[in-house]
Amino acid sequence: MTNDTAGAHRPQGPRRPAWRTGCRRGVIEVRHLLRNPKEMSGHVTNVVVALLVAAYISDDVPGTDTPLAHLVLAGFAAYLLFQIGLINLPQMLVTEREEGVLLRLRATPGGIPAYLVAKCLLLVTMATGSLALLLGASALLVDGPLPRDGGGWVTLLWVTALGLLAVVPLGAALGAVLPNPREALALIVLPAMGLLITSGAVFPITSLPVPVQQVAAVFPLKWMAQGLRSALLPDAARAAEPAGSWELPMVALVLAAWAVVGFLLAVPLLRRAARRESGSRLAARRRKAAESGAVPA
Repeated sequence: MTNDTAGAHRPQGPRRPAWRTGCRRGVIEVRHLLRNPKEMSGHVTNVVVALLVAAYISDDVPGTDTPLAHLVLAGFAAYLLFQIGLINLPQMLVTEREEGVLLRLRATPGGIPAYLVAKCLLLVTMATGSLALLLGASALLVDGPLPRDGGGWVTLLWVTALGLLAVVPLGAALGAVLPNPREALALIVLPAMGLLITSGAVFPITSLPVPVQQVAAVFPLKWMAQGLRSALLPDAARAAEPAGSWELPMVALVLAAWAVVGFLLAVPLLRRAARRESGSRLAARRRKAAESGAVPA
């Protein structure tokens, strides 16, 4: 057998190098995040806003002796995870696509898998860091809630993990179809703020009309907030839930369903976006942006 024939039949190497490359790239992106004051200030600002809101709330959750500030902090914790997956990630994907990153990755062996691994590592770091900062600062500064026992910590971990799985693929799917960073921000932020208000993240959901509660129950933020409340609030706070209980099996079911839907949407949309990317498309988008005044001509 000749060397050429042997090379043709030699099995391809495992994909592990792409994972290693992705991890290295992810570590670099995390370092850039930590060294970027503007980027860091955005995450810190969200935590500061949550603490200020909680500091000025002195009432209890209706029908319980649980501070309403604790419910608000648990809701903000859920919203931070939701924001990272469904606001930050699409903006990152669209911006990097406009900068030609996706086009360069197409020409790199294992580039797309490595890119996705790096983004997952960055998002997990952002999510865990934001959550730890919020819970730690609230416990120190405004007597905020923390899990009361080992079961509470376990619930906090699995709700956080499943919540990210529910929203990150959706964010990737949105990033694959949104046209440009400016429209991405406009199209995502307003619906996200609407869900923040209607999902019981900033005040008891039972205070909202029943039709609003039913609509909110379709989306993952409501269940993420409910799951985190179960981990952070005492059992007496269950009285303020629509069903009078934490409904943790339903929390897991709805978040898992959204995770499946997100992956089914994200994979083909990302592949389609990668296939369609070309130098001419990138140049056309840049010309259009220059003509509209978004970037210098």
